[in-house]
Amino acid sequence: MRALQVRALLPDHAGAEVVDLPVPEPGPGEVRVRVRAAAVNFPDLLMTGGGYQLKPELPFVSGLEFAGEVDAVGEGIAGWRAGDAVVGGNRFGAMAEYTLVPAGALRPKPEALGWEEAAAYPVAYLTAYVALVRCGQIEAGETLLVHGAAGGVGLATVDLAKALGAKVIAAASSAAKRDAIAKLYGPDAVIAAEPGFREEVKALTGGKGADVIFDPVGGDVFDESTRCIAFGGRLLVIGFASGRIPEVSANMPLIKGFSVVGVRAGEYGRRFPERGVENVAAIDALAAEGRIRPHVHATLDLADWREAFGMLERREAIGKVVLRP
Repeated sequence: MRALQVRALLPDHAGAEVVDLPVPEPGPGEVRVRVRAAAVNFPDLLMTGGGYQLKPELPFVSGLEFAGEVDAVGEGIAGWRAGDAVVGGNRFGAMAEYTLVPAGALRPKPEALGWEEAAAYPVAYLTAYVALVRCGQIEAGETLLVHGAAGGVGLATVDLAKALGAKVIAAASSAAKRDAIAKLYGPDAVIAAEPGFREEVKALTGGKGADVIFDPVGGDVFDESTRCIAFGGRLLVIGFASGRIPEVSANMPLIKGFSVVGVRAGEYGRRFPERGVENVAAIDALAAEGRIRPHVHATLDLADWREAFGMLERREAIGKVVLRP
């Protein structure tokens, strides 16, 4: 089978290549899935150079999430059979024609989604759900400011927030991205992600500021966000795509009465397993009902993985990029 294997942790993904590997046999409690689509996520890029907190033993196959069909089941498996359409993830191993996962890591593919959409929604929408519902405790009618709104997770957050009844201000770096966001999901406002955005946010909220701010960028964006958050607001820290980890003086959240909340969706589910199950069930239900609509920017063959990775690195993808093994 073809697989994108990482053999050495090197810059510029130099230790990764598409190779031929034996089709794996499922052991007890495992399911083998014929992968139809595997989404590309930033952790996939980071892991090729050892820059992510998870460092699998070398060699390993890249890929956090996938959609496909059950191909074979190991001993002791009940509930899955060959041909079942599924989505899932196992932190790595998805970018291959076949992948082995624990049976509990699978769930039925929502019928409303095609293979590419199904591969694209689990990680992004789970992050958005944990951020908005669990950490941000957002309520219908509240105003949400989404930074990095054209990225895979940012775009999912815009979509989910609309489904939850929030008012959404989407910030993106280029006119093309802002036009695409407006056409895809129709947020209440789309603004330029450039210094001075705080004044536009204040104007759009009648001077109050945003109730919840979703920030995967960090750096200067975080700093300015503290100037346009409402009293009692929640500033959600998702990541630091800008490269700078910001700091905030404790007097700022004291005076303005806002909270700074870190968001780690996967870890949240591991720490609180029952809530983790509820989170997954919630986004699956929204997908099944057609209330969320994942957007796939591009679908490429596994052989073109470098171009797929580059789309994320160049920040040109609007939504998710998907590989077809």
